[in-house]
Amino acid sequence: MKFLDVKTDYAFKKVFGSEQSHDILISFLNAIIRFNDDLKIKSLEIVDPYNIPMIKGMKDSFVDVKARLEDDSLVIIEMQVLNKA
Repeated sequence: MKFLDVKTDYAFKKVFGSEQSHDILISFLNAIIRFNDDLKIKSLEIVDPYNIPMIKGMKDSFVDVKARLEDDSLVIIEMQVLNKA
C-alpha cells in the first residue's frame, strides 16, 4: 500500500484542504506550533500556495495557510521541506 506524502502541496491539500478537515488541521497545527502567549489558532484558510516575489532577486514563497489566532492576529504558515538528497 502506498501513502501520499503530505509534505507535497498536492497531498497536503488533498488531506487537509477540505472544509471538513479544518478542525483536524487546526488541532494538528496547534499541537506543533507554539505562538507567543500560548495563543491558539481559532480559524484558518488554505490559500493558493504560489506567490511571485514583489522585488527582483527575492525568493519565491509558498504560503499554505492563513490562520487567525485567539487574539484575532493573522499569521501565515508556510511549509518548508529540507531536501536531504
